[in-house]
Amino acid sequence: MSSTVDALVGRTLDGRYRVLSRLADGGMATVYLALDERLEREVALKVMRPHLVHDETFVSRFRREARSAASLSHPNVVAVYDQGEDDGQVFLAMEYVPGATLREILREEGLLSPRAALDVLESVLMALAEAHAKGLIHRDVKPENVIINDNGTVKVADFGLARAVSGQTMTSSTGVLLGTVAYLSPEQVERGVADARSDVYAAGLVLFEMLTGTKAFTGETPIHVAYQHVHGGVPVPSARVEDLPPALDDLVAVATARDPDERPADAAELLALVRRTRASLTPAVLDARPEGPAAAVAASVPTATAALPVRDRSAVVPAQDAERTTTMNVPAAPLEGVVVGRRRRGRNWWPAAVASVLLAAATAWFFFLGPGAAATVPSVLDRPREAALSAVGAAHLEASVEESFSETVAKGTVMAVDPGVGSTVRRGTEVTLTVSKGPERYAVPDLAGSTVAEGKRRLAARHLALGKVTEEFSEKVPDGQILSVRPAAGSKVKRDTKVALVVSKGRRPIEVPDYTGEDADEATAALGDLGLTVDASRQENSDTVPEGAVISQSPRDGTLFKGDPVTLVVSKGPVMVEVPNVVGKQLGEARRILQDAGFQVAVEKALGGIFGTVRFQDPASGTAPHGSTVTVTIV
Repeated sequence: MSSTVDALVGRTLDGRYRVLSRLADGGMATVYLALDERLEREVALKVMRPHLVHDETFVSRFRREARSAASLSHPNVVAVYDQGEDDGQVFLAMEYVPGATLREILREEGLLSPRAALDVLESVLMALAEAHAKGLIHRDVKPENVIINDNGTVKVADFGLARAVSGQTMTSSTGVLLGTVAYLSPEQVERGVADARSDVYAAGLVLFEMLTGTKAFTGETPIHVAYQHVHGGVPVPSARVEDLPPALDDLVAVATARDPDERPADAAELLALVRRTRASLTPAVLDARPEGPAAAVAASVPTATAALPVRDRSAVVPAQDAERTTTMNVPAAPLEGVVVGRRRRGRNWWPAAVASVLLAAATAWFFFLGPGAAATVPSVLDRPREAALSAVGAAHLEASVEESFSETVAKGTVMAVDPGVGSTVRRGTEVTLTVSKGPERYAVPDLAGSTVAEGKRRLAARHLALGKVTEEFSEKVPDGQILSVRPAAGSKVKRDTKVALVVSKGRRPIEVPDYTGEDADEATAALGDLGLTVDASRQENSDTVPEGAVISQSPRDGTLFKGDPVTLVVSKGPVMVEVPNVVGKQLGEARRILQDAGFQVAVEKALGGIFGTVRFQDPASGTAPHGSTVTVTIV
C-alpha cells in the first residue's frame, strides 16, 4: 500500500468519518475502521484505491455499489450507510462487523462439520435471496466476503460487484470480467454474463470448500483455473473427504452444474434444497468431523477479486506460473500471417508444416470435441426417466437404465446416478441411471386349500415370509389344509412381510350326552344346540318310562360331528286297559279276571272277609294302566 493511503489513518473524511485503523485490502479498495463523529458509531470505510479514482468506469461502478447495497435491509447483509468523496478519496461508509471472515475460520479449522457448513450456507443464501428478490446479484460470493461476527451471526459483505438487473448482467463496456477466478461461473468466464444462478454456483463452491477444506479448482494461473470452470466439472466433496454422505455430494453437484439451466433458479430455491438436505441427514452425520485435507493449505492463498478479460472461445489456455490474482491479456485469436525469411534451399518444409497442423487439429478435436473431450454428468436426480435420458445424451454421454424399488422416490423418477452427478468423465462414457419402480409391494397369495409347506413355498416366491400358524376346526376344509391368511389374500404388502396362516384341524368332534329318561323335548333342543340332527318321531308305550320322556337314544354316547343323526324313542306312557267289574264275585274269580286283564290285585278284608265276596273295588270302572293295581275289598 502506498504512503498516500496509509496516511488516511487519523484523517477525517467528509468532515464526519475519522479513520482509526486499516482493516483489510480488496481488489478495488481498502477497508478502514472509522468513527462516525456525527452519530458516534464505528463504521467500516471502503476507500477506492488511488489509481482507480481517475477511471470513470470504476468510479461509476463504485458509486453504483452504494445505491445497490443500500437498498438491501437484511440481518445477514452488511448494511451500507453512506457514500461520498473527499479530496480525491472516493469512499463508502458501511456497517462495521467485528468478527472473522469465513476464510480466516477455514484457515484455522481446515474444514467444517456438515452442520456448521450448512448453518453458514443457509445464512449466506438468505442474504442472497433478499438481493435476488430485488433484482440484485452479488457476483463475488467467496469466503472472504462472508463474515461471522462475535455473536455468531453470518453476514454477506461487499456487494461491490452487485448490479441491478432485469435479466442478465453483462461485462463492463471495457470487456473486463469482474469476480474472483476460483468462484466464477462458466457463463461468466465464457460469455461474461451473470445472473442469480451465478451466485448459486459460487455458493456451491463455498459449500464445497467448507466441507473439504480445499478449493474445488486450483491452477498455476488464473486463466487455467477459469478454464476448469468451463471445461471441467466440480468434483464431489466425498472424493476428497470420504465420509461425507451422498446427499451433500448431490447438493454441491446441483448448485455447481455447468449449465445454469440445471442449477436452482436463485438463492431462495437453493435455500429450500439445502433445508431438505439437512432434514435428510442424521444428527451423527451432521456433527461428524471427518479427517480430510487441511484447509490451512488451501486457504493460505488469498483470493482477491481479479479482473479477467472475456475469453475468446478460440483462445488457447496456457498452464504456466503459480496462481495469481492479476489482469489477464488473452489474444482474441491466434496470430496469422507469420513472415518467414527467404528460402535459400530446400523446398520440403511445407509437408511437415501441414502434417503438424493436421496433427494439432486432430489432437484438439479429440480432446475438445471428440471422444477424448471432457464431459460432466448432468444433474438428473429426481427427474423423469425420459428427461434424464435426454439430458445425459445432450451431455455426450451414453445412458443405461437400471430399475430399483424406492419407498420415497416416485415411480419413473431417477434416484441414483453412476458416475455421480457432477463427475468429470470422457465423452461417450456410460452413465447408469437407477430409475425408481416405486414402493416395493407384493400381493399376498390366496393359499386356501394348500398345505403349510406349499403355502410357505408360495410365500417365498412372492418375497414374503411365513408368520404365525394357528389351527381352527372347520366343517368344510380337511385337516391340515389352510383356511385363511392374514393380511388378507390380495393385499399389497412390503417385502419380507410375515403372513399368518390359519390351518384346519378338521371337523370339530361332539361328545354325545345320554338323555335316556329325560324329557324328550329338552333332549331334542340340547342335542340340536350341539349341532346334531335329532329324530324323535318314534314313540312307544312304556310301563316304566313316563309319557314324554326318552325311552332310548341312539347313539347313547361316544363322539359325533356336526350334522350327524341322533335317534330318540319317546315314551307314550303305559298301555291303558279297561278295568273289569268284579263286585259281587268271589275273591278267587275276581282275582283271576283282573289278572287276566293285566292288573295286579290287592285285597282288603272287611268284617274279617268271612264270606270271601268282593264288596268294593278301586278303581271301580273305567281304564287304568296295564299292570297297575286294582284293590278289592271282601266281606
